Formats: sequence, C-alpha cells, structure tokens
Amino acid sequence: MSAIVAKDRYLKHLATVPMFAHCTKKELTEIASLATPLYLEPGDTFIKEGAAAHEMMIIVEGSATVRKKGRKVATLGAGDVVGELAVLAHRERNASVTSDSKMEILVIDQRSMDALLDDVKGLAKKLLKVVVARLDDGRL
Repeated sequence: MSAIVAKDRYLKHLATVPMFAHCTKKELTEIASLATPLYLEPGDTFIKEGAAAHEMMIIVEGSATVRKKGRKVATLGAGDVVGELAVLAHRERNASVTSDSKMEILVIDQRSMDALLDDVKGLAKKLLKVVVARLDDGRL
C-alpha cells in the first residue's frame, strides 16, 4: 500500500473513531502523522496488565479481548481506542489486551498524545466522554 493511500485510509478511519469524530481534516492529518501502524497476529498480547504505559492504540482492523485479573471485561474492534487512560494518567496498565484475529492498529506514543490534547480543541472533552462511557458499562 502506498504512503498516500495509507494516509487517506487512516484519515477516513480516524474520522469514524468517536474520540476523533469532531476533528477537522487538518487535525485528523496531524493525528495520523503521529500514529505508527502496527500489525498483530492472533494471540499477540499488546497490552499487559501492570506494565508501564508509553502509548495508546486505535484499532483499524481486527478484534481483541480485554482482561482484568484474568477475567474478560470487553471485546474491542475497529474504531475502538485502547490504552489511552494509562498514558494520560502516567500509570500502569489496568488490563491486558490480546488480539483475537489478525489486527492492524495505529500507535500514538505518550508525548504525541500529550501534544494532541494541547493542540486539538475539544479532544480532552471527547476523551472524557469515552472514559465515562467505559465507567458506565463496567470496563474500568
């Protein structure tokens, strides 16, 4: 896939992610420029409970299972964001996440996420809504 096609694809995908849905094309372009694609195989644990957090991920394709203390708490798929809470709070991961299928994810490191929150108007508020929704459905 060419870099231009990938960029357009990621821009379209980011626009469908609830956390980024309000962003302008310019802001989405900034977010996409900070993200690194990563490809996973079924069974890959890409977030480990108790580990230090250095990045958040946005699922582009595939699905994953979230487990807290070994108990399944959620299944995630395309458009879901994972790992952002520990990055924002600068704390350890509160759950493990394992791929159920082949996956494509976008990874945004902690420094870039901090910059996005400063630069992208309304992103912090959107992120807060995501956190509240997770609290409501028991995933946190």
